[in-house]
Amino acid sequence: MATQPHLSFRQIVNMNVGFFGIQFSFGLQQSSMSPIYKYLGADEATLPLLWLAGPVTGLLVQPLVGAMSDRTVTRWGRRTPYFLVGAILCSLGLLFMPFSPTLWMAASLLWILDAANNVTMEPYRAFVSDRLAPPQHSLGFLTQSAFTGLGQTLAYLTPSLLVFLGMDKDATNASHIPQVVVAAFMIGAVMSIASVLWSIRTTPELPPDAAQLAHMRAAGRPGARAVLADIWQAVREMPPTMRQLAFVKLFQWYAMFCYWQYIMLALAQSIYGTTDPASQGFRDAGLLNGQVGAFYNFIAFLAAFALVPFTRRFGPRRMHAACVAVAGASMLCIPLIREPALLFIPMVGIGLAWASMMGNPYVMLAGCIPPARTGVYMGIFNMFIVIPMIIQIFTLPLFYEAGLGGNPENVIRLAGVLMLCAALAVLRVKLAPAGGTADGAAPLRPAVRHPH
Repeated sequence: MATQPHLSFRQIVNMNVGFFGIQFSFGLQQSSMSPIYKYLGADEATLPLLWLAGPVTGLLVQPLVGAMSDRTVTRWGRRTPYFLVGAILCSLGLLFMPFSPTLWMAASLLWILDAANNVTMEPYRAFVSDRLAPPQHSLGFLTQSAFTGLGQTLAYLTPSLLVFLGMDKDATNASHIPQVVVAAFMIGAVMSIASVLWSIRTTPELPPDAAQLAHMRAAGRPGARAVLADIWQAVREMPPTMRQLAFVKLFQWYAMFCYWQYIMLALAQSIYGTTDPASQGFRDAGLLNGQVGAFYNFIAFLAAFALVPFTRRFGPRRMHAACVAVAGASMLCIPLIREPALLFIPMVGIGLAWASMMGNPYVMLAGCIPPARTGVYMGIFNMFIVIPMIIQIFTLPLFYEAGLGGNPENVIRLAGVLMLCAALAVLRVKLAPAGGTADGAAPLRPAVRHPH
């Protein structure tokens, strides 16, 4: 790989604009898929099963695409072909989703949409690691985190903004899906492709150096057997830091999947006293969820930049532990709130954790993996996100009635407890030596250093 030049803040922002569109799409899924499923007649207890598309496609697609992108040689670059094709397919999925006439069609489209997002995701993360020198990794990944917050803020807030601009919040289409949700998905389809095209245009990939290019060409095109062998070898040689982070991600992503699936149902019950999808209170809960979700994502957008000096000073491990602990306490408070305005207080804690989750684990990871295998390790690292989601999907229905009383508010409480467990688990992670402290903070310089 050519020597990575120092990039200005503006260049790093341009490089990460594409992440805005990807996360706008994910924000629409998080805020709208459970309500869409309910409008189409889904059963509340088995709702997690309808979210299976995201983790399964992430489990299968991201490691494969990450490994393939490490071995790809094209005139457009190693990573660019993958996140461009993924963005196009994502836009098509967003266009069709709100017109689903049946539950099975909505679930099927989610599989397509999530597969497309996952084709884009890990090559994009690897692209950032490829393009930036190690001292800029923390700024690069936390800028990505900022665009996660901004994209999801607008995705959550778009239906409320459309109501503010004059759309009827109670108008629905033939599938009983509110028209404001339909319009939000149309906007997301445009955002997805436009933002990725911007990053491609403003930030070309660095070409591999002569030795690396010769090695890649000698290896030939990445066949399925070679890719799977590469993934298996990478798993066997996984750095200890990465293995320890797996336990952190087990707790935090089980918790977040619980939160996304049931927060709107919990708010409908605790704030509006209803579980009826046909009621005005249920639709109002959907708008409220969009507003508070937008707020915590906006907090994440601001916090992503605000965390940079703190991460440099105290290290990504301590900062991540603090952020997810605050989120756990915040989630435990949500079911106790009866006034909508008070919900914005715990959303500050959730926003801090969301910013940290999208940045600090990748800062910790980037310091312990070999640069030549960034793509495959980023893909494997995503398995630590999707496996907890798959576990949640198949285990939560087993105790939703008996263990949680069939009450969505108790699912939010469970999420809070699990986030506190994640905070404890991250304190046990031992980072690779970086010439500084064991926590990864450099005591003499205000920068996080990453060995290779």
